[in-house]
Amino acid sequence: MIYGLMSGILWGLDTVLLGIALAMTPFVSTEQAILLAPFVSTFLHDFFSSIWMLIYISFKKELGKTLKAAKTRSGRFIMLGALLGGPVGMTGYLLSIKYIGPAYTAIISSLYPAIGALLSYIFLKEKMKPISIVGLFMSIFGIIILGYAPGGEGANLGFGFIFAVMCVVGWASEAVICAYGMKEEEITPEQSLQVRQLTSAVTYGFLIIPVVKGISFTMGVLPTSAAAMIILTALAGTTSYVFYYKGIHKIGATKAMSLNITYSAWAIIFGIIFLGNSVDLKSVICCIMIMLGSTMAAGDIKELTSIFTKNMVDKTSN
Repeated sequence: MIYGLMSGILWGLDTVLLGIALAMTPFVSTEQAILLAPFVSTFLHDFFSSIWMLIYISFKKELGKTLKAAKTRSGRFIMLGALLGGPVGMTGYLLSIKYIGPAYTAIISSLYPAIGALLSYIFLKEKMKPISIVGLFMSIFGIIILGYAPGGEGANLGFGFIFAVMCVVGWASEAVICAYGMKEEEITPEQSLQVRQLTSAVTYGFLIIPVVKGISFTMGVLPTSAAAMIILTALAGTTSYVFYYKGIHKIGATKAMSLNITYSAWAIIFGIIFLGNSVDLKSVICCIMIMLGSTMAAGDIKELTSIFTKNMVDKTSN
């Protein structure tokens, strides 16, 4: 549970830092820059993340093992999950924002843990207790309320909905496929993440960026302070992913996803800390709903209560 929760906390930090980077001059200077910014920033984020992972893997002296693990059957499943979660899921997310705006996209994309739970039940035989299902949908409902904005962008709803569904299926499939890939213990969560980020970065760099004609723009961003900000952001994102993949490996895809979506609440908290954003009653209530629901979805309530009671008794005794 700690792994899953930390993935949500750090992804909330990643979200805020990436928002700061995207507000810098290189990404808002022209209409073309605004159009390319999501694609280029995602490519740079995953590219630098793969470098952070390479440093981490090399420090642990597991580079050779990672290369061998990537060639196994499990490694190929991780690559498939990477393609579905990165280029497919993120591209769908970005294009959905373009057509129907961030509010509606956030609402639809927040359904990915529910789809992931269904896929986990079908393919991984993971089961959820009734209270866990209630907690999952409590979290999703909190995110929907948080993201709902009356009068938001509604043009091109058909295209936007298709791309949002593409995002949901991509993200949900990534968690389930990676959980299956790590099941045989042929590849560790850290090695899986190295393969995942490198696969995503290569696909973006050699396929998506050339297709959107963003090569020259990308090269122009590299020597700027915005790129330095993305490097820092990628460190937070990489650490988040390490915890996320460890969570998938330890407690299963469904529970890990349920904890990961708390990033919506943590992003608000970090926005207050770093940007001085104001907070209203709706945000507070939604944050509580998301965190409480995620805890219910991912944890055994009786076990958590037992641990809490034991700690209180130990403190009283001391």
